[in-house]
Amino acid sequence: MENGGPRIRRRVSVRKRNRGSLESLCVAPAPAELQPSEDLEDEGAAGRRRRKTGSPEPAQENDSEEDMFNDYDSFTENSFLAQVEDLEQKYTQLPEHRELVTDSATEGLCSESMENKLPVFAVSSSTDPETNQHIKNQSAADGPAGPEPDSDLLFDVPSSQILYFERIQNSSNDLGGQSAKERDGNSHKLLNEEPAFSHQELPQPNDDLAETRASSETSRRKSIADHLKSAMAGNATAQTPVFSRSKHLKETLLSEEISVARKAMESPSDDLGPFYSLPSKVRDLYAQLKGIKKLYDWQHTCLTLSSVQKRKNLIYSLPTSGGKTLVAEILMLQELLCRQKDVLMILPYVAIVQEKIASLSSFGVELGFFVEEYAGSKGKFPPTKRREKKSLYIATIEKGHSLVNALIETGRISSLGLVVVDELHMIGEGSRGAILEMTLAKVLYTSKTTQIIGMSATLNNVQDLQEFLKAEYYTSQFRPVELKEYLKVNDTIYEVDSRAENGMTFSRLLNYKYSDALKKMDPDHLVALVTEVIPNYSCLVFCPSKKNCENVAEMLCKFLSKDFLNHREKEKSRVIKNLRDMGNGKVCPVLKRTIPFGVAYHHSGLTSDERKLLEEAYSTGVLCLLTCTSTLAAGVNLPARRVILRAPYVAREFLRRNQYKQMIGRAGRAGIDTVGESILLLQEKDKQQVLELINGPVENCYSHLVEELTRGIQTLFLSLISLKIATSLGDLYQFMNGTFFGVQQKILLKEKSLWEITVESLNYLTEKGLLQRDSCGASEEAQCCFHITKLGHASFKGAIDLAYCDILYRDLKKGLEGLVLESLLHLVYLTTPYDLAAQSEPDWMVYFRQFSQLSPAEQNVAALLGVSESFIGKKASGQAIRKKVDKNIVNRLYLSFVLYSLLKETNVWSVSEKFNMPRGHVQSLLTGAASFSSSVLHFCEELEEFWVYRALLVELTKKLTYCVKAELIPLMEVTGVLEGRAKQLYSAGYKTIMHLANANPDVLVRTIEHLSRRQAKQIVSSAKMLLHEKAQTLQEEAEELLRLPADLPGLGASDTEKV
Repeated sequence: MENGGPRIRRRVSVRKRNRGSLESLCVAPAPAELQPSEDLEDEGAAGRRRRKTGSPEPAQENDSEEDMFNDYDSFTENSFLAQVEDLEQKYTQLPEHRELVTDSATEGLCSESMENKLPVFAVSSSTDPETNQHIKNQSAADGPAGPEPDSDLLFDVPSSQILYFERIQNSSNDLGGQSAKERDGNSHKLLNEEPAFSHQELPQPNDDLAETRASSETSRRKSIADHLKSAMAGNATAQTPVFSRSKHLKETLLSEEISVARKAMESPSDDLGPFYSLPSKVRDLYAQLKGIKKLYDWQHTCLTLSSVQKRKNLIYSLPTSGGKTLVAEILMLQELLCRQKDVLMILPYVAIVQEKIASLSSFGVELGFFVEEYAGSKGKFPPTKRREKKSLYIATIEKGHSLVNALIETGRISSLGLVVVDELHMIGEGSRGAILEMTLAKVLYTSKTTQIIGMSATLNNVQDLQEFLKAEYYTSQFRPVELKEYLKVNDTIYEVDSRAENGMTFSRLLNYKYSDALKKMDPDHLVALVTEVIPNYSCLVFCPSKKNCENVAEMLCKFLSKDFLNHREKEKSRVIKNLRDMGNGKVCPVLKRTIPFGVAYHHSGLTSDERKLLEEAYSTGVLCLLTCTSTLAAGVNLPARRVILRAPYVAREFLRRNQYKQMIGRAGRAGIDTVGESILLLQEKDKQQVLELINGPVENCYSHLVEELTRGIQTLFLSLISLKIATSLGDLYQFMNGTFFGVQQKILLKEKSLWEITVESLNYLTEKGLLQRDSCGASEEAQCCFHITKLGHASFKGAIDLAYCDILYRDLKKGLEGLVLESLLHLVYLTTPYDLAAQSEPDWMVYFRQFSQLSPAEQNVAALLGVSESFIGKKASGQAIRKKVDKNIVNRLYLSFVLYSLLKETNVWSVSEKFNMPRGHVQSLLTGAASFSSSVLHFCEELEEFWVYRALLVELTKKLTYCVKAELIPLMEVTGVLEGRAKQLYSAGYKTIMHLANANPDVLVRTIEHLSRRQAKQIVSSAKMLLHEKAQTLQEEAEELLRLPADLPGLGASDTEKV
């Protein structure tokens, strides 16, 4: 709108004007005046000068329904529209031959007069884009006039008119190639709603033609008046969205800064622009949303490394709380905004994924990119391909692997500009480490333009990881808050000091008066240690087991002063009330006793709703002490002034160095504390082992790719052949040499070579019917190729553990023979995870009680599976059983009963009590079943014989994912909104994503109990992000449907270029 800007601003001056007689503006001209002449141009120029010198007066608002246009335009008898009608009637009195000759010119002159009299929107609302183009062309000859470009005049009009002006400009651009004569002709044709004939071509009129023409002209003129009325009424009554000039200017400035930053990144200059090659708005957002106004020195150094500037792969390691994530976020924003590439961020747990999405959604909304969740059963494969905005995929390890597979399969892996891995040391932890290794190896092999960034607080053998990732390495010992480590033996506290002879120095003696009863109940002096910091400061107590967490919390509350009850009493009462609401009237008796003292336990036995609520209460200071297991150290960020390790054990295993580092890393809150303290309690017998622990190096990281066969190397080979990355024995062996295992093969392989392991794995897959070997000679073994079978492809697409893929196929095949659809039990059984069934041990009395309550249809399901009531009865009574029954089937059916009850009741508490299972375990089972159901669905989609399962599993997966009443599901799609919060929002009137996206965070805080302003902002931002994502997807789908197919028969080369 560069050229059209001043012109549009001149036309939309909003001011009150006295309406003169319309005849004085649009008088029927004499024949000589109808020809284009300099006199007419001079008159128009004079009119433009008069308009230009006029100064607009401030617009006044008028909400009156009786006269919507106030003094501008009214529907009264003396209104401007009435004068239009009178003028039209006068024109109909003209002689027929005069009308024929002057019709076109009169129309043009009147249009111009009305255009000068009316706001532009009233005229053009009844026309097509080409008519708008005609009006624009008429004004183009006027030359620049009106206010200067920085005037506020344009922003005084309703935004509906702003949109109209944009349409004028768009149609101008679209029709820019046409000549002025063609555009005038098209416009005239549209206004008259009939073809325009020239004077020379017009035949002699007869009576019939005259009557037809008169009727047409009358109809046309009536139509114009009606259109004018309709347009003016519509513009007056339409709801006008708020149009913010400041927002428009900010968006323009952001776009310009991104363009400048992109050029700066491409140039060899050292100038990093406003904020590390990012727009200044990013810096402002960090200050506004996270309170970060300045980076630490190490962060600046890391971001300005030449290897980072050259987009080389990077591994960096710092202590916990050192600010590692901020560096990764800045690099991700550079990729999204400046290089216009998608980014994948891999995090270890679902809770951390959701926390990160809530944190970054505000940035996505403000800066114009999407933040998409890939965790649990969420995530679209392949991801939606977007033409304009880019996406930040935040995924768990498993979902990140599936996402990379989908991008490779669709040929879009090059669109992924950056992969960020948090907690990189997890590459050495079991099957999850093997999956992470496969993901990174595939990215390295298939895309030479994708950068990989890995970060961790606990890395030792970095050289191996550097060789695998072909990465640079940066490390620092910086910590924003000083950490002091202590050991407690009996009553004595020692400070950890690496310079001392035995690694520690005496610090102090505990001086706390203990009664005999207290000494007996608290031999480790926990009460003395925690009361030194709480309630004014926060404290975490790490315990070896879940049961120990609960016991320690109760023990502390028995001996804490009653004064603790008065600290933030009302807020603690609200926490208990919210817990009761979540449990449908039930609350854990331990929490009910401990929360009034500001103490709670935190472990996997709690539901995700309960954990979320307790974490929020702790973060806001309502709770001052949490007793927790080691999983909290690797989970969400909950720092404390003092961290106490109850014992140097995790369950029955002695503490590892990296676990110890993660736990004590929670001590010291940046910006709040000046120092953080960690105290490890130990017995005299463990002293030497503990000294080796605290002074020794972090454990080395080793590949589990071969150790985890069915979830490691065999899964890798199946996916490589399915994706056609490597299909021959030689190519697969070559790929393995480039993995983390390949780097460490000399250390890890003792008995067999890598070639032998490769051959054995391929033979296993072939025997299992997942691969087929192409015929080849013995001398050509390395060139021997493999192709994937239908079962193999289904297993790959469903990400099924290869140890169970043939069992799953058999169960689904058997299910087709007698699928019971009278209840969900049969389908639930088919989607109950095999690995969880293998780990469970039924309560046989509960099993028998539930079995006896089955309906006939449900008993039929058990009979089809070969499990009888008599068998369960004998197990419950302890009788000997001669008949052999598959234990895995029996255990899996028991878990199916739990899930089935949960779907019927949607209440974790009641199901937990019914089956005598911890409620956290019930919810974990539900989460695992939802994820496995999604995998089984993808498995069935690849096998035509299982078509019947597809529609059934789509609905079941949705039920298992949310397991709530239907009306809460839309709210729970928003990241971070769990069942408890969804109920609160729904009760407060927020029933859809649209409600949340348009909510005022301050109102949410006042309406929803125990919701901080930060959390309210995150919920609103997440809802906006989800809404924008859905709208963009629908818009792009619509554009795709309307686009001309590139392979349309008969499409020429010039047309193809337009497509």
